[in-house]
Amino acid sequence: MKNYLLNIFVLLAICSCTVSKPENAEIVNEQPPIYPDYIGVTIPVEIAPLDFDYNGGEFETMYVLAKGSNGGELSAGGTTIEFDIDDWHELTRKNQGGNISMTVYVKKDGKWKQYQDFNVFVSNYPLEEWGLTYRRIAPGYEVYGKLGLYQRDLSNFDETPIIENTSVAGACFNCHTSNRTNPDQFTFHVRGDHGATMVQQNGNREWLKARNDSLHGSMVYPYWHPSGKYCAYSTNQTHQSFHAVRGERIEVFDQASDVFVYDPNTHELLLDTLLMTPDHYETYPVFSPDGKTLYFCSSEAKPIPSEYKEIRYNICKIDFNAENGTYGEKIDTVFNASILGKSATHPRPSYDGKYIMFTLSDYGCFPIWHNEADNWILNLKTGEAKPMKEANSSQTDSWHNWNINSHWFVFTSRRGNGLYTRLYLAQIDDHGNISKPFLLPQKNPATYYDALIDSYNTPDFTSRKVEFDSHSAAREITSENRIPTTVK
Repeated sequence: MKNYLLNIFVLLAICSCTVSKPENAEIVNEQPPIYPDYIGVTIPVEIAPLDFDYNGGEFETMYVLAKGSNGGELSAGGTTIEFDIDDWHELTRKNQGGNISMTVYVKKDGKWKQYQDFNVFVSNYPLEEWGLTYRRIAPGYEVYGKLGLYQRDLSNFDETPIIENTSVAGACFNCHTSNRTNPDQFTFHVRGDHGATMVQQNGNREWLKARNDSLHGSMVYPYWHPSGKYCAYSTNQTHQSFHAVRGERIEVFDQASDVFVYDPNTHELLLDTLLMTPDHYETYPVFSPDGKTLYFCSSEAKPIPSEYKEIRYNICKIDFNAENGTYGEKIDTVFNASILGKSATHPRPSYDGKYIMFTLSDYGCFPIWHNEADNWILNLKTGEAKPMKEANSSQTDSWHNWNINSHWFVFTSRRGNGLYTRLYLAQIDDHGNISKPFLLPQKNPATYYDALIDSYNTPDFTSRKVEFDSHSAAREITSENRIPTTVK
């Protein structure tokens, strides 16, 4: 009898969520207010379904019909739109290079309304990535609770932790990266009482003690050399303060920072006086796609905190010889932000060698709390730099990374409510045209994002799932066994 009643309840639940295509709906001469705003976005064929919610006040139910310009259709209905994953992917594959037209019907006060159709464009450029890695952390200040590094399958909604600080009390994980989205080489830094820099290569994990007679800080902001023979880091003495000005929350700044390259095979630090100057702050090192250039940010040192708003970083470069691990003999400026009264940080070269994407803000090296921060793009062939207007907003737009074919990028933005950073993705075509960004898809997104009290940061693409034994890693972190680094 219990099983019979249970089956009845299940059937009723299924029936209550089934919505048929409305007849004789009133035509509304406007596009539907939906969350997230997926109207007119461009997506890769592999992306998870663009589930969405109605954002136009109280309603009873809705129905959506999605039709492909090259054929195929699917529908969904209920109080939130959830497309079947397999059907969605069949539709996107069939319409690659075309578009999917969405017709939205909403029932209010017993009457159906039909909004204007909107298009979702399916790109010819494949994503060529399994997913994303990122850190999730509450946007707090002096203390933090639960945080971790996570990974997300972009073809569906599956998120799994790489490592969380619940396994190591008091630990903070940050600054993670793979080599050109390949997680065979993976590194991140651990802050706290058991601080260390983790380097994992082909499943073999090492925990480094960075500090020595020549290096007095930690190893952060990593970026792998394309050959895999080296990884660039910076060492930073970072501090944070609170603003007394309304509308400004927190300022993070460096009181010293230098750039260097690490050789994981010899555990040697490749130091150079050109990259470790006492009168400048050097930070955020990245290699060019061919490995022959090391880009980084450099600012003239200023008294802190009295002149913190005068600290402005330029993007610079120096030659690098991967054969013998040596640097060139001069520093060149690639983008001079200081003459604009601005500060350029977080440079990320596209893997095809065409561009450097960076964040431009009024001052400082940590723009994630700067409302004026926008992402810019530098054309390495023409030298032209311009704001990415199509992807920027009136709120903070910052940390970004490229996918492997350099036609997709991910970035963080506070455009939702000004407090939490969320992840957005967008396309850039062969001519440098940028598409309207779309929020990282979630199932039942309004509920998901409303309940999420974490901010996303340091996102990166990954070609496949990161294999990482967090339980063994937790024991290794607390063991205090560290490999010392030496200076070449």
